[in-house]
Amino acid sequence: MAIYELSNELIFPNPELGEEDGLLAFGGDLSMERLLLAYSNGIFPWYNEGEPIMWWSPRPRFIIKPDEIRISKSMRKIIRKSQFKVTFNNDFEGVISNCKSMRENNEGTWITDDMKDAYINLFKNGYAVSVETYLDDELVGGLYGVVIGRCYFGESMFSRVSNASKIALITLAEVLKEQKFEFIDCQVYTEHLESMGAKMVPFDEFKAMLHRGIYD
Repeated sequence: MAIYELSNELIFPNPELGEEDGLLAFGGDLSMERLLLAYSNGIFPWYNEGEPIMWWSPRPRFIIKPDEIRISKSMRKIIRKSQFKVTFNNDFEGVISNCKSMRENNEGTWITDDMKDAYINLFKNGYAVSVETYLDDELVGGLYGVVIGRCYFGESMFSRVSNASKIALITLAEVLKEQKFEFIDCQVYTEHLESMGAKMVPFDEFKAMLHRGIYD
């Protein structure tokens, strides 16, 4: 299958025309309008510094249904201890900066400076949400993602102490369950997220959930 080159026109090819690994297109920009169009169609940017912007839509899709978040017995004990304080949208820039720096220190990062600026812009316009985990008033973990309707598209998470990002994800899932969100999009498989209840769903099922979450 072809990999499509985007023009200045705000349009994406059908996600089902992409490669087996989900790669769909390259080029374009990270404007708010293009990002919202992308996420509304199950597409997201993912590329490294120095590369063109690459757009992906994996099939099947790895998601967490908020009411299916898995909390282990050990995590329940940690939650009951109430050591951590969890907030929403208290320090979006701090969360994305930590995600960026921790990836740079480990295996390299796909959170380029342009991507960081683009997601901060989404946040300022009400289309991105962060979750912060604090220990003794220090930011020790968290995550951020894009929100459109009742769909949450997870982007990245970080943890500076054990379980800090897990606490953030569990808290997010509980809040999204109350608000009847369709899913937390995890985008690509990780064993860690599978252990917390994430699962692969057929792309047709994901598309139906996406449509309900945005338009119903």
